[in-house]
Amino acid sequence: MTSDDTSAQPLTPVVLHTLLALAEGPLHGYAVMKRVEEDSGMAMGPGTVYGSLQRLEEAGWIKEAGPAPGDARRGRAFALTAAGKAALGVEGARLARLARRVGRLRLDPAR
Repeated sequence: MTSDDTSAQPLTPVVLHTLLALAEGPLHGYAVMKRVEEDSGMAMGPGTVYGSLQRLEEAGWIKEAGPAPGDARRGRAFALTAAGKAALGVEGARLARLARRVGRLRLDPAR
């Protein structure tokens, strides 16, 4: 994962949901973890969240946004960069194509 490589591979669920959580504005790590858990139903531990945040920051997809909004005790907040927004947009388009394809199959789960 690099800042200029937004289309090579599908994003992992953790990366996708982390970027999606930050798309609405800066959050600290704990808030990212809670948002991902709410949105995805995946239980995430601190190691998963902070490891993902570190890798995304190293890749240039997120950046430190200063102290956490409204709660300086929570440490630093993170925000999407232009590269992170681009990666999220590419993945969103890929998932939309897949959803349209599945919709055309008219699958009946009762069968």
